[in-house]
Amino acid sequence: MENTIDIRQATIHDLNALEKVGDALFDYSIKRDRAIEFLNDSRHHLFLALDGSKVVGMASGVHYVHPDKDPSLFINEVSVLEEYQKQGIGKILVKEIWTYAKTLGCKDAWVGTETSNTAAQKCYMGAGGVPDDDPFILFEFSE
Repeated sequence: MENTIDIRQATIHDLNALEKVGDALFDYSIKRDRAIEFLNDSRHHLFLALDGSKVVGMASGVHYVHPDKDPSLFINEVSVLEEYQKQGIGKILVKEIWTYAKTLGCKDAWVGTETSNTAAQKCYMGAGGVPDDDPFILFEFSE
């Protein structure tokens, strides 16, 4: 990496920095009430890449349990600001959130991406992910 990037788990103290980066890094602008809810929920996790005090990347996920399975991590989203891409930051973020999830008892993790998103596929494989032999179909429900 060209820049000195720090990776760490987000806390409520990062709220202003998250609001500042907003939709440059996330899909949409940060909703303060939802961000507070997320950051205060012990099953939701957000790891940040920081260049000084500037948030330049993130990986979010949620770990969950099921009556017949060990805990699992769903990696919801990984994003790096465009000017910081292609430096391995996304791969490091994925490794960090997965390493943390293992300390919570997670035995596996999963993430999905579009077949056209080759950058994401490269990131996930670089972080140790293996493509599933049995692709799935995504169904969406919305209001």
